[in-house]
Amino acid sequence: MNQTSPATKDSFLNRLLGRIPLSGWLALAAPVVAILFAGIVTAIVLAVTGNPPLETIGIMVEYGTQPRTMVLTLNLATLYYIAALAVALGFRMNLFNIGVDGQYRLAAIMAAALGGSGLNLPGWLMIILIIVTAAVTGAVWAAIAGLLKAYRGVSEVVSTIMLNYIGTSVVAYLLVNVFGVAVAGSNNIGTAPIPEDARVPGVAFIPGTEAKVFGLIFLAIALGIGFHVLLNKTRFGFDLRTTGLNQEAAVASGVNVKRMVVTAMVLSGGVAGLIGMPQLLGASYSYSLDFPSGIGFTGIAIALLGRNNPIGIAFGAILWGFLDSSSNILNLHDISPEIVQIMQGIIVLSVVVAYELAHRYRISAEQRRVSRELAAPVKEGASA
Repeated sequence: MNQTSPATKDSFLNRLLGRIPLSGWLALAAPVVAILFAGIVTAIVLAVTGNPPLETIGIMVEYGTQPRTMVLTLNLATLYYIAALAVALGFRMNLFNIGVDGQYRLAAIMAAALGGSGLNLPGWLMIILIIVTAAVTGAVWAAIAGLLKAYRGVSEVVSTIMLNYIGTSVVAYLLVNVFGVAVAGSNNIGTAPIPEDARVPGVAFIPGTEAKVFGLIFLAIALGIGFHVLLNKTRFGFDLRTTGLNQEAAVASGVNVKRMVVTAMVLSGGVAGLIGMPQLLGASYSYSLDFPSGIGFTGIAIALLGRNNPIGIAFGAILWGFLDSSSNILNLHDISPEIVQIMQGIIVLSVVVAYELAHRYRISAEQRRVSRELAAPVKEGASA
């Protein structure tokens, strides 16, 4: 029997690794270094506050790997993943959509109100209608900022911040004065519950627990695939990325920049509108005062961590979900759960710095490579 020698294996491995470009190594190294740095800083903070770092991290890992906590991690990661994709769509167009939080909350209450309105429709059709309503609501709300940016030159950062405030106020008004009903057995207010046949059942992914992962995790996966195909395999995606990198070059190639700005914001808002759907159709079944908030801002951090790449965003969403879910155990050990927020903040800051350093190193390395090629003597017989 033929056996591959160790030297042959090493040669193959070297050739394989050699095919990975410098940019690929830097893109991989930057978040890893940032997370390690955040872990070191967090350990220092724990030590200063009198908490043993290794023991604290061990508690979080032990709790975070329990079946029920793993389900909670995946459910949180599903919401975070969709939020980060919405933000990343804007980032790839060089647009900073800070209004994702307001877009998904407004979309969630409109979808919940429709779901609880008592329409006599088949359950599967009602599910589709609820999801479409959420996407359209988020897209329309984001389109306001896109139109202001394209035709009035208003910064999308300013307009989306203002739209967040307005959207939150609109949601509060609708919940209290239009759609809200008293939730039985509590002082809470919420929309009428969505009927059982219009709910999306969970999936038993994790053995050892009766808790289920959101059924709409498959929607999040589909959005990630669609994100990759749209941006990397279509002419529209090429135009969008070109416009984000260089508007002058995009105009020269015939791209309507104003239309592209509006379209990018509409797409970002449409995805943002879907953030609350796994929670609404898989757990809450109505929009109430305790519906999850702040997910849009978490999406910004995860999009930065994942470098606007759907696979990188997936790892970032799972990391964030793990940190958030495993932090619940810290109170029982007299450790402040805010240490997790410190770690998350340091990760984001470290990633931004690491990517900037990697970008500068890549440019410097490319300049050195070009200089070496220009300084190299021309081979004899080479064509002039």
